[in-house]
Amino acid sequence: MNAADHLPSEVNVATYFVDRNVEEGRGSRIAFICLGDGGTRRLTYADVQDLANRTGNALLELGVELEDRVLVLCLDAPEFLGAFWGAIKIGAVPVPVNTLMRAQDYLYFLDDSRAKAAVISAPLLSEAGPILGQARYLRHVLIAGGAPKPYLSFEDRVAKASPKLAAAATSRDDAAFWLYSSGSTGFPKGAVHLQHDMVVCQETYAKQVLGIRPTDRVYSAAKLFFAYGLGNAGYFPMGVGAESVLYPGRPTPDGVFDLLHRERPTIFFGVPTLYAGMLAIKDAERRWDLSSLRLCVSAGEALPEEIYTRWRERFGVEIIDGIGTTEILHIFLSNRPGAVRPGSSGLAVPGYEAVIVDEAGLPVPRGEIGNLRVNGDSTMAYYWNKHEKTKETLHGPWIQTGDKYSQDADGYFWYAGRADDMLKVGGIWVSPVEVEATLIKHPAVLEAAVVGQEDEERLVKPKAFVVLKEPASAGPALADELKAFVKDKIAPYKYPRWIEFVAELPKTATGKIQRFKLRTS
Repeated sequence: MNAADHLPSEVNVATYFVDRNVEEGRGSRIAFICLGDGGTRRLTYADVQDLANRTGNALLELGVELEDRVLVLCLDAPEFLGAFWGAIKIGAVPVPVNTLMRAQDYLYFLDDSRAKAAVISAPLLSEAGPILGQARYLRHVLIAGGAPKPYLSFEDRVAKASPKLAAAATSRDDAAFWLYSSGSTGFPKGAVHLQHDMVVCQETYAKQVLGIRPTDRVYSAAKLFFAYGLGNAGYFPMGVGAESVLYPGRPTPDGVFDLLHRERPTIFFGVPTLYAGMLAIKDAERRWDLSSLRLCVSAGEALPEEIYTRWRERFGVEIIDGIGTTEILHIFLSNRPGAVRPGSSGLAVPGYEAVIVDEAGLPVPRGEIGNLRVNGDSTMAYYWNKHEKTKETLHGPWIQTGDKYSQDADGYFWYAGRADDMLKVGGIWVSPVEVEATLIKHPAVLEAAVVGQEDEERLVKPKAFVVLKEPASAGPALADELKAFVKDKIAPYKYPRWIEFVAELPKTATGKIQRFKLRTS
């Protein structure tokens, strides 16, 4: 699909997803069911519009202008909705970031984006707070849900702001928001998405694959700061006037079952790791009622056939697996309801083209593994301030995803792994280089190499091969100590699940670690 065929040249996407619902008579309908320790809060579409307008005006009063970046470090709660849509409506650029990162990561995001303002959920201030004073371009910090001093209160500023706000005159090709995408080397890259990108994903995947409708109620275990979660729980339901359940806490298997039983969504978006954890709970199908679900969705990493089969047998609903990227914004290859080929990523989503090419960029024969390239109008415009990386990734209208795939005789795509050494753990990219660099900081470690290894559910987790300064100290106690050390230094989900002590690491003549040899050991 081409956005120019569906949108006028001048459009502000906040009017499409927020204001349009009110203008078309859905103002009194429930848009978001916000769960939390303080109870349940229900926001109608009129409430969302009021929140977006007031937040946009509050940002304007602080001097946020057209194209200024606004860091959004928020839990899945009303403040995320207000900051995201309010910033877009005034022509500013919200930058949602991962709530699981560390202080130095947030300093990088602030300085790289040159964010003038930040909206932060109070529980996240303990991690982000120490670096806010170091951010070179940051002028204003709004804290939601707690004592803000020495910063500003999000709730106070928003309450005092006007509920009336005219949308900035932006074009469909103006920047709307950024999402950061990690790489195997270097720092995260800011993928710049345009005003039309969310509409493209809505009109293609959400409507033509999911068949989302106004009567749906959705719940996404993936959070709003992810490209996957932003569509699932954010603009997909808003695009048709449906309902979304937001939960700010960690989605544990028991907790998700409780939520599905209690809130009765019709569509559930998960990741393979979560489905595996839920399947591990005995008698779950008798303890919780999942009969409201008409569809389950998986993305973030390849869904093993075994998990698909066991889930359908136990709960009577199929999982629609697909693949998306931050750069393309949402899912572009997907199975179809009623036509799932278990273990595959399905077919190209309507509106997208996909091709598998060799290193020269030429299509490979069916059945052979090559590099996946995709053509779709939701693809990012570029990586912020990373020209060379943009050129490596974008090839005219095509983007090289970095994934290795093959295609069978019926056109179904089958995932074969990453083109580089990146790992996807629970749907989140993990750089082996970062984990290795952290391990080496431990006084007992001489060298380390990290690769992916499948667990008993055939899901990939980090495994570390460690060379010690004193080999005699090797043992289970030190292995546990190293795992805890990594958890404490970087985002906890990145820690190695297994540690194997070795005498040396395989290397090339130039000293480069040969990870492929470790993967087969």
